[in-house]
Amino acid sequence: MYTNKCRNLVLPKIDVESANGTTPTAGCPPEDHLQLLGTARSDKLSPVSFGPGSSTPRSPSRRLGAYRPSVFAHRVHRRAVTKNGHCNIAPIKAGSGKRLRFLQDMFTTLVDARWRWTLMVFALGFVGSWLFFALLYWFISYAHGDLEEDHLPDKQDQSNWTPCISSIYSYTSCFLFSLETQHTIGYGSRATNEECPEAIFVMSLQSVHGVMIQALLAGIIFAKMTRSKSRSQTLLFSKHAAICLRDGDLCLMFRVGDMRKSHIIGANIRAQLLRPRVTREGESMPQYQTELELTADGCGSDLFFIWPQTVVHRITADSPLWNMGAMDLTQERFEIVVILEGTIESTGQSTQARSSYLTNEILWGYRFEPVLLYNKQRQGFEINLSRFNEMVPVPDTPGCSAKELAEGLAFSSNENLLEKRAFEYGSLVEKLQQFHVEDEQCRSNQQTTISKSAYLLSPPRQLQLQAVARSHSSTELKVVNGEK
Repeated sequence: MYTNKCRNLVLPKIDVESANGTTPTAGCPPEDHLQLLGTARSDKLSPVSFGPGSSTPRSPSRRLGAYRPSVFAHRVHRRAVTKNGHCNIAPIKAGSGKRLRFLQDMFTTLVDARWRWTLMVFALGFVGSWLFFALLYWFISYAHGDLEEDHLPDKQDQSNWTPCISSIYSYTSCFLFSLETQHTIGYGSRATNEECPEAIFVMSLQSVHGVMIQALLAGIIFAKMTRSKSRSQTLLFSKHAAICLRDGDLCLMFRVGDMRKSHIIGANIRAQLLRPRVTREGESMPQYQTELELTADGCGSDLFFIWPQTVVHRITADSPLWNMGAMDLTQERFEIVVILEGTIESTGQSTQARSSYLTNEILWGYRFEPVLLYNKQRQGFEINLSRFNEMVPVPDTPGCSAKELAEGLAFSSNENLLEKRAFEYGSLVEKLQQFHVEDEQCRSNQQTTISKSAYLLSPPRQLQLQAVARSHSSTELKVVNGEK
């Protein structure tokens, strides 16, 4: 229902000191100050608090740090998505049998793994291959008798001995030959001979294996370094969101930007509100998702993303924020997750950047400062990212909800009152049909029937209906403006 707090469209006073719990609000009695604190959940306020009798916003600084009261330092928030875009999901506890599914997609598993594990697999893959094939060469040489004292390379000319692999003294020599074979180094001292076909087969197998393992591990490193997740680190989201008036409506706003000169092609922004919900059947949904309709300069959710833009969610009757006022925001617990998607111009890969806003990160009665300026000397636009998170107060922002604001505007507008329908119960069409039936039965007393049904119509409609009845003698009545 419409309340008086929306009749005077003024912004309640913003008091950061009372939110920090330092001193009571100026001009506010101690008992009123305690009552104000009691209205917030757990005796904690949002980044803005509202003192009674205040009409002018006040902010100690335009810097973002002034909007962070210390009262929230010890509060635990259940954030689904962190500010840097990471999903707050614990490692999945799968059974021993289901863990083998990760090994079936080894490439994706290694790409998703941390760098230390990827580099460890990279090193173990090469070293393990060298050691394994060196062991095979040692077994071949040992079985052929090349490692006997009389058959060593120093005495092979005297004993007229032909080894499988020349210049092999021990396992160390076999390891060096394995390393040279796999990477095609070829120093020229060690080589296989025609004496042992098995050595030739193992050398061919190692050459093929070396190419495959090198391509696999190099592909993993390349995919890990060029994945689109790294591009999202240069996509910026404002640290706070804001609610203020824009074109007469309360709007939720946040800002997005890009630090690189290469742009995001086909950028699309969307937002979802996460909050608990209980169905009529008693089913509890701890993270129920509601889509928020977003626009950017009247262009929908598709962005021409060449400079920072302020994304707006207009709070209408379909919005989950329709019934929330400034003080209601301090008592609510929800999270707004924003997702920016697009294609990287330089690589053609798709990327996604995420962030979120909690209730204590939404500032009531503020808007963002402009960061885009035109330089006449350079004849081009300049972007000042140092002011990306700066905000300024909006004095005429009401503290009520969007619903109460709309009801207040309708209450104070005579035009809206005239446009309100006079019928609240029943159907106008059904009653007019009944009127026609009675008119057929009482054709001779038509003027009396019109007077009986006059209560069905508003005063302007009575005059119109009587004028039509006088001008037409037919039994069918027509109502102007196409209504029956």
